[in-house]
Amino acid sequence: MLQNAAQTYQSNQVATATPADLTLMLYNGALKFIKQAKVAIEEKNMVRAHEASLKIQNILYELMSTLNSEYDISKDFAKLYEFMLQRTIEANVQKDILLLSEVEDLFVQFRDTWKEAMQLARKQG
Repeated sequence: MLQNAAQTYQSNQVATATPADLTLMLYNGALKFIKQAKVAIEEKNMVRAHEASLKIQNILYELMSTLNSEYDISKDFAKLYEFMLQRTIEANVQKDILLLSEVEDLFVQFRDTWKEAMQLARKQG
């Protein structure tokens, strides 16, 4: 019952979110799955590590698919997302926590910058 309520809340949150909010949710989701993958590797649970890694990869694919190619900066984002994807795949194959930490650091930077941009936009809005 409680899980159903949580799923309903999460579905409503996604359904009513702005594109900016959805991007922030993706960044936060990736960070959550990176932590799960790291714990799973430490616990030698390779199946769980693999599943978490696939979720990170899917988030990166989603982020890449939403880039607007009309803006030059999108090309830079695409290159960084591609790099992060490659590192995530390598981390998954090698079960390497250090590679995951590298990707995590980049996600933290993206998330924090995105949150700042959202706050600035609201102030100017």
